[in-house]
Amino acid sequence: MHPVVLKHVSKTYQLGSIAVPALIDISLEIRPNCFTVISGASGSGKTSLLNVIGCIDRPDQGQVIVAGHDIASMNEDALSDFRAKTLGFIFQNFNLLPVLTAYENIEYPLLLSNIPAAARKERVRALLDAVGLSDRAQNRPGQLSGGQRQRVAIARALAGSPSLVLADEPTANLDSQTGASIIALMRKMQREHQVAFVFSSHDPQIQAEADDAFTIRDGKISHTATLNNSRTITPNSDPLATQEVNA
Repeated sequence: MHPVVLKHVSKTYQLGSIAVPALIDISLEIRPNCFTVISGASGSGKTSLLNVIGCIDRPDQGQVIVAGHDIASMNEDALSDFRAKTLGFIFQNFNLLPVLTAYENIEYPLLLSNIPAAARKERVRALLDAVGLSDRAQNRPGQLSGGQRQRVAIARALAGSPSLVLADEPTANLDSQTGASIIALMRKMQREHQVAFVFSSHDPQIQAEADDAFTIRDGKISHTATLNNSRTITPNSDPLATQEVNA
């Protein structure tokens, strides 16, 4: 099962009296257990696309299926529960709670899901160890470097065992060396946890690591490439069909 399927999705935002089309007739599939990168210029629609995939925004038209569930069938409460149980989020500004320790930030989504205390403790300790921060468990975000804070954010995103992790420019506020280490960590965690990662990113280091890449321009998918087996989809073809090409 594909973790995400979009069929003819369109989204328009209203800015006062002006209608601004953000997404126009987008159809795509996100493959399971892959690194997928969405790239495009500022204002191209990539953040809007990530918000629709992440069930933060609903489309005006089209169908959004995440983890086999049609999002249109859910009310807001059901959608909130679904996000908490199915999706993990990583942000460029980390979005950690400053008054909580690294341990508590990772534990927080498990508390919201009413996971028993013993299971929470085991899960958080395992994730701290996996991201190399066991010795920083009691540090608050202000006592951590940018790279360490993003490691906490990665651990938090995986705490609830999601089937899909969405990352919005996760290396934008990091130097290139730290960014490379974070990309390597995300790839390691993706493989170990068998979870799909979807990135919105300009970072060529992330783009180079992608299994699949989507380029969005003026709200439309302008190019799609499946990189790890050299399949591509041309923008004029059915976006849900593939063509074999030479490597």
